Amino acid sequence: MFDSLPLVLILLVSSVLLVGLFRYLKLPAMIAYFVVGLILGPHLIGVLPDSESSRHLAEFGIVFLMFSIGLEFSLPKLYSMRRILFGLGGAQVLITLFASISLAWWLGLHLTSAFVIGSAITMSSTAIVSKILMERVDLNSRHGRLAIGILLFQDIAVIPILILIPALGASSGDIGTIFLMALLKAIFLLSILFKFGRPLMNSWFALVANQRSRELFILNVLMITLLFSFATKMAGLSYGIGAFMAGMLISETRYRYQVESDIAAFRDILLGLFFISIGMLLNLHQVASNIGFIILVTLGFILFKAFVIMALARLFNYEIGVGIRTGLILAQAGEFSFVILALAREEHVIGAHAFQIILAASLLSMILAPFIIQYNGRIARYLSKSYNRNSSDTVEAIQSIGRTLKDHVILCGYGRSGQYLGRFLKEENIPFIAIDIDPTRVSDASAGGEHVMYGDASRRVVLDAAGIKTAKALVISYADFRATMKVLHVIQDTYKNIPVIVRTLDDTHMDEIRNAGASEVVPEILEGSLMLASHALVVLGVPLNRVVKRIRSFREERYKMFRGYFAGISDAEAEVTEPQLRLHAIEITKESHIHSWKLNQIPFAMLNVELKYLRRPNMLEDIEPRDDIVLSSGDVLVVLGVANKLNALEKYVLTGK
Repeated sequence: MFDSLPLVLILLVSSVLLVGLFRYLKLPAMIAYFVVGLILGPHLIGVLPDSESSRHLAEFGIVFLMFSIGLEFSLPKLYSMRRILFGLGGAQVLITLFASISLAWWLGLHLTSAFVIGSAITMSSTAIVSKILMERVDLNSRHGRLAIGILLFQDIAVIPILILIPALGASSGDIGTIFLMALLKAIFLLSILFKFGRPLMNSWFALVANQRSRELFILNVLMITLLFSFATKMAGLSYGIGAFMAGMLISETRYRYQVESDIAAFRDILLGLFFISIGMLLNLHQVASNIGFIILVTLGFILFKAFVIMALARLFNYEIGVGIRTGLILAQAGEFSFVILALAREEHVIGAHAFQIILAASLLSMILAPFIIQYNGRIARYLSKSYNRNSSDTVEAIQSIGRTLKDHVILCGYGRSGQYLGRFLKEENIPFIAIDIDPTRVSDASAGGEHVMYGDASRRVVLDAAGIKTAKALVISYADFRATMKVLHVIQDTYKNIPVIVRTLDDTHMDEIRNAGASEVVPEILEGSLMLASHALVVLGVPLNRVVKRIRSFREERYKMFRGYFAGISDAEAEVTEPQLRLHAIEITKESHIHSWKLNQIPFAMLNVELKYLRRPNMLEDIEPRDDIVLSSGDVLVVLGVANKLNALEKYVLTGK
């Protein structure tokens, strides 16, 4: 045990330093893990042993990656994107795979090795692409939607590939027969698990959740994931298939988002370990002696993938510039490329030399990916004059309306909220121009006579064209925090004096948005609650002028009364993506650590929790907190904070720890 402690420390220190450095350089963290494995591995310093046990441990990273993919697997979502998903995505995977296999086979490689290489090259990085598109607020753009659709199909396509590779390693027969048998085996196992697993999963998770133990809940998720993985491994398939099945079954339960939140830490750590193990496999001597060929292979498959996707996008009637941008975004290898390569090496399906070449080329493509994605728009405009011209035409089209307007309102986003606001403005004879990035919506609304133009409101040139210098106000009608902050940054940079009204879903980011320059922030859920309350009070006989006065005071207090809520299971989804302020009730008993304490003795501030009020048995009114109040059995503390802080306070109240 003690001998391994220095090794663990070296691994942790190296990972922390390199991941921090790569984050600072805006490079993917997974590349940092590769570098750690490369430096500490047997081919360089030799600190990390290339043992069988370390490789088995690293396989757990694959297991939880596949489990996460299973959790995201939603049939309604897939159906809504079927044209992009199965049309464009399916064509990309099949053409890239076939062409890669053909070329590798032509170069003299065995058909099984060619299949592995083709499969690895076909995949793109979901982690890199989605993260960069999110940061650039490009997820809802045309090229963003195309890229995400293709990535989803790649995630689906990896399943039969992972089924086939162990079968290829176990037999030397006809590939078609091998694949068919493996697929039938997977379908049979999937049917059994879904037939008996689906009805049991909800009731089993309900039983576990009712114990109100987070440790038990996490252990249960781990148990189910590993049980399914073991079952598929015993059936001659890979561990990842079982984990994927487990994720799919749990995604059907109401505990999906809680599971996703709890498993994230395990997944990320184990994935890091997996990428370290992949880095250990990279032989620098072989890479150095074949560096020219590796660079050629890297550039070759980047250009080939980009060209295939561009051509397919054009075939599906997308603009050539959009096709180029989508192709450049997806031109790299992905996480599943390494999963496929690692599994193929374990099953002895790929030669050592070919493995090193493709591994190095995949890694190099992922290092280049952030830079290619960053400048995909410029490259597209340079390569496609028509795209550049269309971009200029877009600005000119907005300008043709914007220059005729004065004292108008600029609407950023023309969804339902934007359209309803537009109707109010029309009623008051207030001119407006709307800017939206949904081409279908823009086309339909324009045909209906609306002043709606296609464009990105976060671009300064678009706002200038919309006549922001003469505008009376600007309204951001979409509830996307990142996109909102991007627009506010542009406005604060150049147009500080224009009033900006921002719509949000709730009060989570209200302070940040106000600090960024918004004049007014309208939280949708809170305003809906105010309207609900006002109607209810009027029906109950409260005078209308009193209701109006009360509603006005709530708004003037910036919705202070609405801070926090008692959360339930249905609120788990929001908790995953954004920590929410919530209310929580803690009952004091004789066994509680703070029994007979005064309120000022409890470290609320230290734990970042606010005491809202105190309730006592047989008292109808809430008690305002006072320092001199002594707590007794039956008292209930109602506190405000985020979930982890509330849990820490409750633990302290009950145990003193």
